[in-house]
Amino acid sequence: MVTGSRAEYGLFYWTLIGLKNNAAIDLQLCVTGTHLSHEHGLTYKEIESDGFNITRKIDMLLSSNTAAGISKSMGLAMIGFATAFTELNPDLLLVIGDRFETFAAVSAATIFGIPIAHCHGGELTLGSFDDSLRHAITKMSHIHFCAVEEYVKRVQQLGEDPKRVFLTGALGIENIHKIKLLDRKSFEESIAFELGIRNLLITFHPPTRDKISSVKQMEALLSALSTLESTHLIFTKPNADSDRHGIAKQIDEFVDDHKKKCIAFDSMGQLRYLSALQFMDGVVGNSSSGLIEVPSFKIGTINIGSRQDGRIKPESVIDCDPNQVSIEEALALLYCKDFRQNLRNVVNIYDKGDASEIILKTVKNIDVESLFRKEFFDLSKSSLP
Repeated sequence: MVTGSRAEYGLFYWTLIGLKNNAAIDLQLCVTGTHLSHEHGLTYKEIESDGFNITRKIDMLLSSNTAAGISKSMGLAMIGFATAFTELNPDLLLVIGDRFETFAAVSAATIFGIPIAHCHGGELTLGSFDDSLRHAITKMSHIHFCAVEEYVKRVQQLGEDPKRVFLTGALGIENIHKIKLLDRKSFEESIAFELGIRNLLITFHPPTRDKISSVKQMEALLSALSTLESTHLIFTKPNADSDRHGIAKQIDEFVDDHKKKCIAFDSMGQLRYLSALQFMDGVVGNSSSGLIEVPSFKIGTINIGSRQDGRIKPESVIDCDPNQVSIEEALALLYCKDFRQNLRNVVNIYDKGDASEIILKTVKNIDVESLFRKEFFDLSKSSLP
């Protein structure tokens, strides 16, 4: 299994528990990406503190967030995974999502002839180059675990055998059901910050395929947030994408200017992040979590710009353009009485039960030998509806 970020590790947590406790499976855990970055808090230590043995650490040297820097990091990652796969000789590689470190791992595994199981394929995020990476990972993978039925059909449309495509729901939902969340006082103590009358959680990642620069979009968001009264703001900083440093600097400067009502984190971790959602009036930004996990808390999401374009959105999501006027209009709607009443009836379409159980059962029972020969499944020649 490969994990490249703290958020990704959180999604995989219950699957990791199941793999670790299964005597028939030898879990080999490769850690890379921001887990090994001082800037992001060396979060591999959290994995070790949770009792997991890290089999290999694959450093990508994520010191630069330019296109050239990220491309070079991907090259270093492939070299690292080539060494790891030579030494470990895994029977199956389990990955999640669409990150460039995942793409590097899967690319190396393809050359090694290692079968790949991929979680969260079939989704669209048209405002980010991750969209292309996700589809490429799907085509290199042999088993697919998808969040909703539409994504199952999209993976099949890409030529994947329906017998190897499974509906699991979103992995992150499982944490909401299984983790004991912090109460308000404990949460405030854990972040050394007192919540206000109103509270918002903000996560804004670089939209890597947008014509308007990430810095300009973040500037518009911060200008809109500065107009709010009696509102405390919790920022989580962006992924290791292009323009990450620029956005992080803007957040730090904003927090410094509004210390009494703002706080920022490189990453909150699953427990504090999910605990925070209990006490928020809504989340703001362009993170996939706002569309996938947040609706389970019956609060609204303001989704800014194009990064999540194409992803299925529950009714709790308010789309807006990345300019100050549109964001302010979305904030007004977030606090609208009718909108807030309707949130009580929102159903999270990504909640399908325990995703890890389906993944574990499939991985345990799969005939690995049968995966080596992979053919394009042509829907035009099949009897599927």
